[in-house]
Amino acid sequence: MEHFIDFQSVSFCYDADEEQPGKNVLTDFSLQVKKGDFVAILGHNGCGKSTVAKLCNGIELPQQGRVLVEGMDTREETNILPIRKKVGMVFQNPDNQIVATIVEDDVAFGPENLGVPPEEIRRRVDDALKRVGMYDFRFFEPHKLSGGQKQRVAIAGVIAMQPECIILDEPTAMLDPQGRKDVMATVEMLNRDYGITILLITHYMDEAVRANRVLVMNEGAVILDGPPKQVFQQEDALKRAGLDVPQATRLAAMLRRDGFDLPRDVLCIEELLDALLPLCGPPVPSGTDEQPAVEREAPAETAPAGPVILETQHLTHIYAKGTSAEVKAVDDVSAAFSSGELVGVIGHTGSGKSTYIEHLNGLLRGTNGAVLLEGKDIWAEKKKIRAVRFKVGVCFQYPEYQLFEETVEKDIAFGPKNMGLADDEIARRVRRVLGYVGLDDSYLSQSPFDLSGGEKRRVAIAGIMAMEPQVLVLDEPCAGLDPRGRAMVLDLIRSYREQTGCTVLLVSHSMEDVAGICARILVMNRAKLAFFDTVQAVFSHAADLTQMGLDVPQLTRLFLLLRERGYDVRTDVFGPQAAHRELLRLLKGGAQCDQ
Repeated sequence: MEHFIDFQSVSFCYDADEEQPGKNVLTDFSLQVKKGDFVAILGHNGCGKSTVAKLCNGIELPQQGRVLVEGMDTREETNILPIRKKVGMVFQNPDNQIVATIVEDDVAFGPENLGVPPEEIRRRVDDALKRVGMYDFRFFEPHKLSGGQKQRVAIAGVIAMQPECIILDEPTAMLDPQGRKDVMATVEMLNRDYGITILLITHYMDEAVRANRVLVMNEGAVILDGPPKQVFQQEDALKRAGLDVPQATRLAAMLRRDGFDLPRDVLCIEELLDALLPLCGPPVPSGTDEQPAVEREAPAETAPAGPVILETQHLTHIYAKGTSAEVKAVDDVSAAFSSGELVGVIGHTGSGKSTYIEHLNGLLRGTNGAVLLEGKDIWAEKKKIRAVRFKVGVCFQYPEYQLFEETVEKDIAFGPKNMGLADDEIARRVRRVLGYVGLDDSYLSQSPFDLSGGEKRRVAIAGIMAMEPQVLVLDEPCAGLDPRGRAMVLDLIRSYREQTGCTVLLVSHSMEDVAGICARILVMNRAKLAFFDTVQAVFSHAADLTQMGLDVPQLTRLFLLLRERGYDVRTDVFGPQAAHRELLRLLKGGAQCDQ
């Protein structure tokens, strides 16, 4: 069989019927995947990536054209079970896939439903857990595992069904840096050592470069297809599709425009370092530990400017206290947030970040300690806790899941209406926050469920902003967004804070995001406060952060590696522009330029 998966002129749309055909997600779509390929699929939210994944194993069926898996047509009902034995699916959130209370029972679930004999199930479960490095956790309860461990258990559950192909739809979107590394290492191992065909849908460019083939989709069609080194040279085409290139690739291109002889196919920090070293000349000791001055892209503030507005004092939270399942999720955390500052909150999956922020407006009450808003304990008068929630707005992961009203206008107005505000004030607030999130009045009458993923998220965030809180807490607001959507959300957070003076806490697993817009970073580790300092100070602890399952921004790592080799460079460089300026300063001292 020449092709393992073969899309032949496929067209597909959701909710299509004879009366209302609907808008096609895919039109005349063709794609062939060979057995043993590792294919990364990129594209903006709504371009059709997940639809392609669901068509591969018959979760969805084409309205026109055919999808063949080793020659079997997915439209024929008798082929569905054999196809699903060959093509396994791993979705974004492992919690949505894990069904049993013990790890090995969860991995056994798939083979049991395929009618595999018990002795064979035992062998498959042990083998699958060993392949993903989770055998020692086989008797654990899944809810006690980290996000990365849960995702590896989900992958093991698919492996136990012995598929020839695994499709992973944004499997690392909700994971911390170490969890992402663990899952990607597992995926590469399955492809390399066992010959399993991999289709990886991702928004992370640094994950896509690890595939042997990259497909870029835009509006339901493949616009780029080839090896990573070839695809990521097409920077203009990628930007038009709402995507980006790896930061190392972009920085190399910037230096080439300055006349430096750098290859066009640089994909990662290590390749960029290898290309830079011959141009840098021998390191020249500076004779001082003081770092030279360089302009940063992160905010200029290095310390809180205003008075303290929100504070936690020795906050502790214990789940299931006094039982065998007792877990200390937050342990003696004291931190103060100043009026008008933008703080990043980072930590490994399970570090206590989400539990901590749920105390800030009284969604949870601490086992010990206190939360002070404007100097007053928020629980001093229990009946006033509702008013606290209007002053401290919390927007959770995937805020678009909170949308429920018929129109955008009603959804945004819901919070202000419950505050008891007059109709004219509600209308003023709705239109004001629409401007903050970059939408116009034409959206007001639309159903929020008809919007794109990025638009839904902006509407959901606008609903919190409409209450005009003094503190806005955002838990992973960029999770699952494409590069363009991520940039838009970060821009609206920055501009909202600048225009309103609101204090903002941004919870994120992206080191680049928090370095780009925050002045201070709070780091949680195993329920405790590990660091709470300026961006520069926190990311100077690279080894400690790595040990915690975190990381430093990619470009910061480049400068740490250069400094390890004796070059006199700053290490508090976080974004491409600042990195470009610092490398120019270094290269002008010892590099050969084409110009």
